[in-house]
Amino acid sequence: MKILLLNPNTTADVTDLLHAAGTKAASADTELVPVTAARGVPYIATRAEAQIGGAIALEMLAEAGPGIDAAVIAAFGDPGLFGARELFSFPVVGLAEAAMLTACMLGRRFSIVTFAGALAPWYEECVAMHGLSSRCAGIRALGGSFQSISEVQAEKEELLVALANRAVEQDSADVVILSGAPLAGLAAKVRDRIPVPVVDPVAAAVRQAETLAVLKPRKAIAGTFRRPDPKPTIGLAEPLAAIIEHRSPKKGTD
Repeated sequence: MKILLLNPNTTADVTDLLHAAGTKAASADTELVPVTAARGVPYIATRAEAQIGGAIALEMLAEAGPGIDAAVIAAFGDPGLFGARELFSFPVVGLAEAAMLTACMLGRRFSIVTFAGALAPWYEECVAMHGLSSRCAGIRALGGSFQSISEVQAEKEELLVALANRAVEQDSADVVILSGAPLAGLAAKVRDRIPVPVVDPVAAAVRQAETLAVLKPRKAIAGTFRRPDPKPTIGLAEPLAAIIEHRSPKKGTD
């Protein structure tokens, strides 16, 4: 099984964190193919950046070509996820949706704990987008700055654990999600210091992607996630233009 692990941010060190955490969760016969965005922002934190990252994610999925059994959009707010499900025949999983649905199987209400306050409004809207607001006990984010996006989990580990424990004590969270791609792998390190289940989004997403790949669901030909009818494009990356226009990519283009 081959799963595309797609980081729509430009920080390769974060992709490495995602790949390491995802590999630990993956089955022995699963190959995770990590890809980092060649353009965009170091990490997505706002609505505008999510729109940009979503468009880049669609380009990256189109460029992946044949041979992919499933894909993970590895940014917690799931930029481009619904559009990807319209366009592509293989299953596409988002970190946020996978983490939240996994949390819902472990408890009644979950809390999202993250490393930057700027992320909270976007994450709140992501929860609502997936129809899970009633299952969310709250979103807690650290204040202040950090030195490096790729080192933020080590820098802020103690503060994140304390914040997660406050979510349990004050918000009555049954499950905690440590959110944001730069926190990939942290859940396994701190799980014994938080008194409820702790979900690592990339581990949940990789496992959910494996499950969907094994189930081999058909591509919808009706309903709201059927593939849109073809239409002409101008100026798009050739692989994505080919998908939208329902044709084979032109040779010698990218």
